[in-house]
Parts: sequence; C-alpha cells; structure tokens
Amino acid sequence: MLLKLSQLPTPLPPIHHHNATNGTKFRQLKVHAMAKQSGEGSNSTTTTEAAGIAGGLVANPVIGWSLYTLKTTGCGLPPGPGGSVGALEGVSYLVVVGIVAWSLYTKTKTGSGLPNGPFGLLGAVEGLSYLSLLAIIVVFGLQYFVQGSIPGPLPSDQCFG
Repeated sequence: MLLKLSQLPTPLPPIHHHNATNGTKFRQLKVHAMAKQSGEGSNSTTTTEAAGIAGGLVANPVIGWSLYTLKTTGCGLPPGPGGSVGALEGVSYLVVVGIVAWSLYTKTKTGSGLPNGPFGLLGAVEGLSYLSLLAIIVVFGLQYFVQGSIPGPLPSDQCFG
C-alpha cells in the first residue's frame, strides 16, 4: 500500500502531564495496534476457504432454485435421479447455514467477518449466504402462513406421489 505524503496523518503535539506531588512531568503515549488478517501479505488460500468458496458458489443458486420452487409449487425440488437433486438441495441448506455460522464465529472472535479470499469470492459467498438465509426465513414463513406447514426433508406423496 502506497501513501502519499499528504495522506499521512499529522502528528499530534505531545501531551505533558504535571504530577503535583513531586513536580515531575511525564508524557502520555497512545498506542494503536491492528491484527493482521489471515492471508494478508500472502496469496495462499486455506483449504477451508477454498471449500467454503466452492460450496457457497454451488449452494446459493441451488437454494434460490429450491425457494422459487417451494414458493410456486408448495413443494421442494424433485428428488431427481437416485435422489441426487434432493440430496444436493439438503446439503446446500447445510452449507449456507455452515458459512453463516463460520462468519458469525469469526466476527465474534476477530471483530470482522470472513477474509475476502481470492478475487473477493469468499466475501461474496459470505454475503450471498446471509441473503439466502434471509430468503429462507421469508419464504418458509410465507409457506407456513399460506399452507400451514413447510415440507419435510424427505419427498412426500403430496408433492412427488
């Protein structure tokens, strides 16, 4: 990071305090410290970050498709060949909840969310996961008030009989 000289903060004048008991003066210092972000200064992506990026990039669109299908038909995604589409749907919900939980844990420990990752993908996945969680809450709530229930995790005769 390059800084122009005009961008550098101007130093504050020294603060002197006078001790009335013995007549000595001392200077008060302010210390500023910043923690280094994980991955900052190096271009390495951890396996966890790579898995979060890959999982989130697949899971968020699947959840969008699932929520659209739920809102328009009242049922989740069809099971698909060998149950693969339904399994992908279920795992996608777990991935999004996992990313949000990871983000909240990181936020409580470091004071900031997940690192951006390469090309900002992990940060994008984090944001999309929060939006997906909000959409899940809204669509499931609407489904509950309109239908009186939300579909279970297994295919039912009502939807795929």
